[in-house]
Amino acid sequence: MYSYRINGGKPLRGDITISGSKNAVLGVLAASMMLDGPCILENVPDISDVKVMVELCRTIGATIEEIDKYTLRIDPTTINTYTATGPEVSKIRASYYLLGALLARCGKAYLRMPGGCNFGQRPIDYHLKAFKAMGAKGTNARDIENGIIKLEANPLHGARVFFDIASVGATINVMLAATKAQGVTMIINAAKEPHIVDVANFLNSMGAKIKGAGTDTIRITGVPTLPGNFSYSIIPDQIEAGTYMIAAAVTGGDVTIHNLIPTHMEPLSAKMREMGYTVEEDDESIRVYKEPDAEIEGTNFKTAPYPGFPTDLQPQAVVLLCLASGMSKMHENVWETRFQYVAELQKMGANINCIERVALVSGVDSFKPACVTATDLRAGAALVCAALEAPGVSYIGYASRIDRGYENIIEKLTSLGADVERVEKPVFDNDGEA
Repeated sequence: MYSYRINGGKPLRGDITISGSKNAVLGVLAASMMLDGPCILENVPDISDVKVMVELCRTIGATIEEIDKYTLRIDPTTINTYTATGPEVSKIRASYYLLGALLARCGKAYLRMPGGCNFGQRPIDYHLKAFKAMGAKGTNARDIENGIIKLEANPLHGARVFFDIASVGATINVMLAATKAQGVTMIINAAKEPHIVDVANFLNSMGAKIKGAGTDTIRITGVPTLPGNFSYSIIPDQIEAGTYMIAAAVTGGDVTIHNLIPTHMEPLSAKMREMGYTVEEDDESIRVYKEPDAEIEGTNFKTAPYPGFPTDLQPQAVVLLCLASGMSKMHENVWETRFQYVAELQKMGANINCIERVALVSGVDSFKPACVTATDLRAGAALVCAALEAPGVSYIGYASRIDRGYENIIEKLTSLGADVERVEKPVFDNDGEA
């Protein structure tokens, strides 16, 4: 286990390029398992979650070759099983997309319960209820034995699926299953996130018939085959881009972030402008900096499904609020326990009080260096932002959780002038001292 060592207090300056979307590529990799021919994926991020998903696809027989570091050739015609119950499944949340993909391909799907970051109850009941409506058996809680979900559908048919609450994972999973189901599936109150649109665009380019992705109603007309034999490029990572925007701001830097989609960043850009930062947009880039005489004022955030403010940027945005004047509020409306990282920020001098799903943030002049722990992927990114601002040396333990979603983060930050490196995990005492 390793840590990040960050010697902070240095403004980030320069240019940085955003990698492919973690959330999109995991859905697309699962979707590629349904094809009836090979495909090529481009702009694939070099992150640990992708490596896990690739190995998981290989365990069911798919042939995946690395053309280069960011390009994969995938041939799913060699798939020889509908069972994925090994330990790899529990390493990432997105492994559950194989339920929809294998149901569509094989009419059966046996899968170990998925893993992922632990910040509250993350049931898959919406997924299972939808599969039940589409004709699948094995969708009841009593059918899950020893943590193994066993679904069978002969045949899988279209259905009208309504979600009480828009769910990104369930929307993608049902969309996958419906792509090869008999008849028409309607997803009502579907999630609208950019990576849902990307998965739909990928499938359509391979021969699917999906309409309405990005709206609250998606219509999928099932097709018997998905010929494949095309190339597809993954969209840029919205959350990575937002993290670097915040890192630039809190360090008092001046950074231009390339290879992003500015409209995807609008929930963050608008709030940063409201606080007093300058955010300049071009066609595929955003520049973030603070004018010398600008006053950075606190504000209120509320996380919400897209196009609202993304929950995956909530911890990083709290870091932004910690350095703003006055009192700010962060309302977390997606996950019930996503403030687990607050205790770590408090070790760095943050003044935060949490009342259920609301964090009350009082601005401080600066963070203090400390030894802290990345409780999950995005919480770890928030601690990186705080440590970059804090003058002195900080250590962030369990840094592997950060590498799950940020490609070459050490190299990218170093290119912007940061003093950061991976080191062997230091021993923390009860006070968080190394």
